Amino acid sequence: MEPECSLEYFSVQVAQRDVSRRLQVGQELIDYLGDPRRSVDVDHDQKRTLDDIVDELTGWVNSSNFKVTLLALDVIAALVDRIKDRFKPHFGTVVPALVDRLGDTKDQVREQTQNLLIRIMDQAVSPQYVWERLTSGFKHKNFRTREGVCLCLITTLNTYGAQPLTLSKIVPHICNLLGDPNSQVRDTAMSAMVEIYRHVGEKVRADLIKKGVPQVRNEPQLNLTHLFFES
Repeated sequence: MEPECSLEYFSVQVAQRDVSRRLQVGQELIDYLGDPRRSVDVDHDQKRTLDDIVDELTGWVNSSNFKVTLLALDVIAALVDRIKDRFKPHFGTVVPALVDRLGDTKDQVREQTQNLLIRIMDQAVSPQYVWERLTSGFKHKNFRTREGVCLCLITTLNTYGAQPLTLSKIVPHICNLLGDPNSQVRDTAMSAMVEIYRHVGEKVRADLIKKGVPQVRNEPQLNLTHLFFES
């Protein structure tokens, strides 16, 4: 006889350390969250049980097994879809792990992490709320994370435009990355800056004049003054 599923049941099951069991439980939880008739307790949870589940899923996101990581991202996405703005108190728990995964060695993990962040902006919290907590990624020790945060910014701008964001707080981070030791980061930061300029035009020009434009190491062709000031 199969056990009766509930949030309490899953709060225990997600604590499993066995990979095969995690893969099984994760899919079961996705199915459970996707069926409101079976999972009525999700709508009445007092937050504590969801806290426990999100805490454990954050550990899954940080797993060394990429299949567990990908499944964890899927489960969190299903949870966001189900509880929507009630996910807001849990975002702070998962965001450090998501920032790290933006720099994962596997393309699929990086892409799925970015997709989850966009989904959170769409379903749970405002883009600005998310970006206030993502800026640490611009200074991350992993160059792929620094690059990934820039890519996520480009996607955010293409999805929501500039209005929901306080770009004046983000532009200095992008300027710093134009002088990053890694060429991929420099190139992606340039793409992000061009995207910002495409959306806000003269506002970013004024901000760059005010703050000054950093030298772009060994890349004279990547000259912001040429790109933004020559018409």
